[in-house]
Amino acid sequence: MEEKITAIKEWLGTGSINVFGLPMSGKDTVGVKLAELLGAKFLSSGMIIRTMEEEEKNHMSDSGELIPQDVFYKWILPYFKRSDLNGFPLVLSSVGRWSGEEVRVMEAAEDGGHPIKVAILLSVSEADVLRRWETVHELGKRDLTHTLHIRADDAKEETFKTRIREFNEKTVPVLQTYQSKGMLLPVKASLDRESVFNLVVDELYKYAVSHEQ
Repeated sequence: MEEKITAIKEWLGTGSINVFGLPMSGKDTVGVKLAELLGAKFLSSGMIIRTMEEEEKNHMSDSGELIPQDVFYKWILPYFKRSDLNGFPLVLSSVGRWSGEEVRVMEAAEDGGHPIKVAILLSVSEADVLRRWETVHELGKRDLTHTLHIRADDAKEETFKTRIREFNEKTVPVLQTYQSKGMLLPVKASLDRESVFNLVVDELYKYAVSHEQ
């Protein structure tokens, strides 16, 4: 593992890895751990959006639909030029989820010194993520200490299914753009967390070696 991580770091430089997948496919789990091992900064559009929604008291994403593109550009794109990200690689969690946004995200990342070098797709079925949603809510019912936090846009099954529909209608075309550029790396994500992460590292390593300049 250590040898593979070293090779990935050398190939990545200050570039970015963008992680995609259906809701509850494990994007943030994989992204945070990958960022730690690579010495990278983790950047999730969802986290930024929820922070900005709190500040502006406008919870647009609670419906499960993606926020308007003009708002996305205003809130997200400036992050690539933040001084605290200078000199670091980035691991992005589904940044640019609506068809057309990927072009602006690639441009902003390049301009900020963090060119996107690969997009990972955590491949898992809709049936699997629905089962994961049901498991989380069942655990929530048994959580007498009220320490299990469920996001507002995951609170209702109807809203969660809206998020799945948004992915299929708006994000799949984004993935097709990455694929057309030879930048899409699908990884089977229906296994346990450790196995999925190991697969991500294995596939990233092979991709890095094959794309060394």
